[in-house]
Amino acid sequence: MGVDITVLVADWAHVMGLAPQDRLRVVQESAYADDDPDAGGDVVDGWVWPAAGSERAWLGRYEFPGTLGSYKPHFWAAEGWEKVRGAAAGEMRAALDEFLEGLIWWGPRADVDAEQVDPGVFPSLEGLWRSGPLIVRSPATVARLRRRWHEAAPALEGLRVPYAELAGREPEQRVSGFEEFAGLVTGWAEVVDEAERRGWGLIGLPI
Repeated sequence: MGVDITVLVADWAHVMGLAPQDRLRVVQESAYADDDPDAGGDVVDGWVWPAAGSERAWLGRYEFPGTLGSYKPHFWAAEGWEKVRGAAAGEMRAALDEFLEGLIWWGPRADVDAEQVDPGVFPSLEGLWRSGPLIVRSPATVARLRRRWHEAAPALEGLRVPYAELAGREPEQRVSGFEEFAGLVTGWAEVVDEAERRGWGLIGLPI
């Protein structure tokens, strides 16, 4: 069974208002529920918001196009950035480094993996339904990531040629070219933009 990820934007005041020992359970239980408008079928891509008047109005779920909830495309996008970042201009590289390191990339240091979890939200991870990648970003971190994305975004197209030359094409990759890479990265930008617009945080769970 592969590793999955469910990406949510959440009202941070509501999350932090829950009893600390209950937060992880409540967020996991609320990620998918019977009042989702898509409850009767599969969501292909885009935003899924609880039905009007729902008690779950404090969150929204984003389905990355073409991923079916799998984390593999996110891993391969990070792998692609690892291979192509040396070809990026200094300012763009620094900005996209910080943006991706805050979400899916392991960072520039080979001996230290980046953490994508802001402290103080979930006091214990023992209640995770599945093992896998975890992302927990407060509104302050979301705002910083959004600034860095908007600094990097104008130069993203400039990676098209070096991506084709450097990132390669391996049979098992789910992100096999620049279009797929750019689509996934801009999907994360959409999530960050929506969270920042609402003053909310961002949570990624391995479910």
